[in-house]
Amino acid sequence: MSDVAEGIGGVIEGALTGRAVEPNHGKSGLDGGEAGACRNCGTQPLGSFCQNCGQKTHVHRTLSAIFHDLIHGVLHLDGKFWLTLPLLVFRPGKLTRRYIEGERAKFVSPMAMFLFSVFAMFAVFQMIGLTTPTDLNFDDAAADLRGRAETQVQALEAEIASLPADDPRRAGLEEDLDTANQIISRTQSQAVTAGTAADDDATAGFDLRDLKINLTGIESLDQGLLKKWRDNPGLMLYKLQANGYKFSWLLIPLSIPFVWLVFAWKRRFKAYDHAIFVTYSLSFMSLLFITASLLAMIPDVGGLVALLLVLVPPIHVYKQLRGAYDLSRFSAFWRLMVLSFFIWIVLILFLQALLLIGAF
Repeated sequence: MSDVAEGIGGVIEGALTGRAVEPNHGKSGLDGGEAGACRNCGTQPLGSFCQNCGQKTHVHRTLSAIFHDLIHGVLHLDGKFWLTLPLLVFRPGKLTRRYIEGERAKFVSPMAMFLFSVFAMFAVFQMIGLTTPTDLNFDDAAADLRGRAETQVQALEAEIASLPADDPRRAGLEEDLDTANQIISRTQSQAVTAGTAADDDATAGFDLRDLKINLTGIESLDQGLLKKWRDNPGLMLYKLQANGYKFSWLLIPLSIPFVWLVFAWKRRFKAYDHAIFVTYSLSFMSLLFITASLLAMIPDVGGLVALLLVLVPPIHVYKQLRGAYDLSRFSAFWRLMVLSFFIWIVLILFLQALLLIGAF
């Protein structure tokens, strides 16, 4: 129940954050302002909004106004949202091009849409329980491993006893039996602790806390990450998830240079164009993951969800490339292929950035 409450709170937070990016973007019209000076700056207003500071001339002081502001903040993606969303899903290139060329008051801005979709995605993940495990117990894992090894020993001993002394299969089975006995001996002789796997013995590698890492290339940072992993792997995974949520915006500056590379010789496309393209694309992908995670809760639709996640992203990027940059089919296709490779580089860089942040 707490996960659901946290998820709902995350959706509300995302909407309010998106709203904060463009608080009055695209607003117009009068709502019958009150006479008198502006309560905020003292200027005599000419309409329902102060022309000096932008505050409404009609100031509420009722409890219902608080709930009105909350609902208004959460749902005030209103007409702009319902105009933007269909274009983002079905005509992403047209939406991107129209926004770049100046039609901005009628659409939700890319950053507002991105913030809302990312907050909503993590909120939905929280509600349905799609989160990183934080209750890792390596001692229980070692006990389970020992139990399975003991079962294997019994089976191997019985099989070896049933074979003739000159049977060629005995050598392989005896080797497996020796390995299983070493695992049992090791787990019984000492508790599972950090540093258990200090040598290259293959039987000592069952403790996940003993993984060696070389992620940043900086030994001090790698050792710091390794220490945190050994001390509390569950907490480290939780922080990694939290940092992914907080620093998801890093995907935008990380992606822009790679999009620029496939248009480097086309000077009419500026960095701003690529930023709008990337931000709207990431917004759609977040909404796609929300849809897929909700569909995955329905029994017997796992194959459909997998197909959705495999086919929809490249098709969407292709359509957005064609429409936003006015490309031919071939030009859009080869850029899609190159960007598909670049996406993996961006994801690796993003993961390394999260780990680097987590090292401090």
